Amino acid sequence: QIMDDSAPRSGRVTFAWLVGASQVLGLTSVVLTGVWMGHYRGGFAWDGSAQEFNLHPLCMVLGLVFLHGDAILVYRVFRNEAKRNVKLLHGIIHLLALIISIIGFVAVFDFHRKSKIPDMYSLHSWCGMATLVLFCIQWVMGLLFFLFPVASSWLRASYLPIHVFCGVALLVMAIGTSLLGITEKLLFSIMSTYSLFTPEGVLANVLGILLMCFGVLLGYLISKEEYRRPPNPEEESLSVHFKTLTEGGSPTTP
Repeated sequence: QIMDDSAPRSGRVTFAWLVGASQVLGLTSVVLTGVWMGHYRGGFAWDGSAQEFNLHPLCMVLGLVFLHGDAILVYRVFRNEAKRNVKLLHGIIHLLALIISIIGFVAVFDFHRKSKIPDMYSLHSWCGMATLVLFCIQWVMGLLFFLFPVASSWLRASYLPIHVFCGVALLVMAIGTSLLGITEKLLFSIMSTYSLFTPEGVLANVLGILLMCFGVLLGYLISKEEYRRPPNPEEESLSVHFKTLTEGGSPTTP
């Protein structure tokens, strides 16, 4: 049964605690990334130096992981709000995540160019580029199919499960790519002292665990049936974006 305002108070409290825990995990991951790059790696700049490279992991964790996860989560947090408003918020957060992620990619390519380092030479870079390209496609498709739909109602309904799956899959890819990046950074930067379990190594390990916990908790919130947005046939029939799919039927909601 879908959880709504009439659900038991204990269920709503549990949901609120889980959402709060996800935000703590996500924000802590962003902060730890900033501390790692700012304190241990020399800070941030936009001059082609290693400090410009430091913007890359911060932007990736903030954009492709934290904001991307929150954009998915809005359909659970605001499941009783007007769907048009929730879709708009979903699209705006994803757009912000995309802009921040592109800044992170520009920073690392600019650093490679200034330092005469070849691009796209690691598994991390391949996975990261694939994630960003697919994220861009996902955002454009969502814009065209749902926020400013140009496709028929039947085509939108057919694409919706794919869109939902791809959103979750991209979050998994982003977290996995971040973990690859953390591993590579440790191997290349502090391999000689890693056996001593330096503070930087501890911080990087904690960051990796937090990112995994963030992904697992979001996966639970997204997949649990009682947290899904309740269907509202009346809203769907009146919406300019989601018309009745078949006579007597109503669209599936994410």
